[in-house]
Amino acid sequence: MPQAYHLAQANWARMRAPLEDPLLDSFRRRQDPLNALAEASPGFVWRLAGDDGLASSIRAFEDDRILFNQSVWESLDALKAYTFKTTHVELLQDRGRWFETPDRAPSVLWWVTAGVRPSAADGRAKLEHLWANGPGPEAFTFRDLFDPPR
Repeated sequence: MPQAYHLAQANWARMRAPLEDPLLDSFRRRQDPLNALAEASPGFVWRLAGDDGLASSIRAFEDDRILFNQSVWESLDALKAYTFKTTHVELLQDRGRWFETPDRAPSVLWWVTAGVRPSAADGRAKLEHLWANGPGPEAFTFRDLFDPPR
């Protein structure tokens, strides 16, 4: 029987400088390999990307220095494995080099019906819901998880 729900995630970060700045060279060099790693990871379903194939060209917020990323995974375990048990974790460890410390939750998780590809506006709305209401079944974090709908 096919899985009824997949896990969507969105995250944002405000760059310390414009994306083209040399300060972000090492971040930009990591984008293609990390996207390829995600796409090859067990449980990966889809990722939001611009015409150039990168999420960095998506502007979900008015501030041009905010990068936005969004993807869908078959399960929480699949997303956690990619996020915390691959070379992606190095990006998390080095993020202070490229990004300002966020003043609110940098990421949000939510369940979508299998086959749904949420828009950037959907991801932004989930982030804003989390910021306004805290974690709940509609929008949550790795620290405050909620089961998929029944």
